[in-house]
This record gives sequence, C-alpha cells and structure tokens, in this order.
Amino acid sequence: KMSLLAKIAEIENEMARTQKNKATAHHLGLLKARLAKLRRELITPKGGSGGGTGEASGSPRYHRGGERRQGKRTTSHCW
Repeated sequence: KMSLLAKIAEIENEMARTQKNKATAHHLGLLKARLAKLRRELITPKGGSGGGTGEASGSPRYHRGGERRQGKRTTSHCW
C-alpha cells in the first residue's frame, strides 16, 4: 500500500509527462480530480467519528429543484 504522498507525487509526475492538448484534456482532468481528492484526504484523514453537525456530507442546505430552463436563477435572489 502506497502512502498518500507517494500517490500524489506519482500523479504529479504523470501530469508533467502528459502533453496538454484536446486529446489528453479528459485524462488530465481525471488526474487533477484524483490529486485534489488525495490532497483533501491528506488534510482531513478518513475514518474516526469526526464531529460535525450530523448533516449528511455534501448535502446542500437549500436546493431549488425543477427542470432546466425554468428560471431558477432569477427566483433564487428575490428574497
């Protein structure tokens, strides 16, 4: 099992090796996402009880539902 720092270094090396063009943009995006996830885990390790408000992680406090093209944006700042 590799350490987080080793994984981060490996991904950074791969990003440096990869040419930046339209064909590789998706691959680089995936690498960036994986890198961000690893850095987040490095800052706040997984596991443990972890206090918090008891709210489900990643849940929006307010969600304006509905289909697209229904003017949600304009109604969101009326109140």
